[in-house]
Order: sequence, then C-alpha cells, then structure tokens
Amino acid sequence: MTTRGRPRGPRREPAGPPAVLWRITRVLADRKAIDPIVLDVRGICTATDYFVIASGTSEAHVRGMADRLVDGRETGGERPHHVEGLAQGRWVLLDYVDVVAHLFHPEQRAFYQLERLWGDAPVIAPAEDGGPPRAGAAKG
Repeated sequence: MTTRGRPRGPRREPAGPPAVLWRITRVLADRKAIDPIVLDVRGICTATDYFVIASGTSEAHVRGMADRLVDGRETGGERPHHVEGLAQGRWVLLDYVDVVAHLFHPEQRAFYQLERLWGDAPVIAPAEDGGPPRAGAAKG
C-alpha cells in the first residue's frame, strides 16, 4: 500500500552531479578560468541544482569561455537553454537547467559576491583538470 503521491519501492538517494557539470568545469579549466567554484544549491535554490562560478581576466576572456560553452562541441553536444550577457562579457549567465554557469569579469564578481550570497551551499571542488573530484578530494 502506498500513500497518495508517493512512489512505491525503496527510497532513492538524490542523484550525483550531472555529467554536463564536469564538462563545463573541464572547458573552463582548459580556457584558464580564474578561481572556478562549484556550489551545490540543491535544497537551497529551486531554480537549479548547481552553480558554476568563474572569472576571466578580461571581457574578451569571459566571452571566449562562454563562446566555447555555447558552441556545445566540448560539452558533449549539451548547449545552454538560455544565455544572458554574452555581448558585453561582464557577467555571462549560461543556463543548462540543472546547472547554471556564471562567468564574470573580476570587477563584477567582486561586486555581486555570489559565493557569499549562497554561502550556505556546499562547495564541490573539481579536480585540477576540471573533472569530478578524486577520492579524498577536499570539499567545502
């Protein structure tokens, strides 16, 4: 017997990060992103599950990283469903539904301080190559 609205069977643990998250972080690592960080905002934010936050050294660098992600070739064909700010290159938002990437010019990142705003979110530390954390990797 089940209660209405609840699935039958054993309780499932939440799925881990989607593959596109690691594809995004690898592209950013390859493009020399500054201070990339992944925040697990599940349970804190209803709009998405993960934020990727990174900076470029200039507007051109930010646009270059975003262009690589929008292109989709390096993310296994996954392209963002929505993009904002690409023309200006000060703050580019790339929405992949389960993952939202925020690419900042350093001044904009310092001004908006998303890491501080979402300070309750656990930090997931990608490996140096931008891939999933290795066993024993530090988490924040």
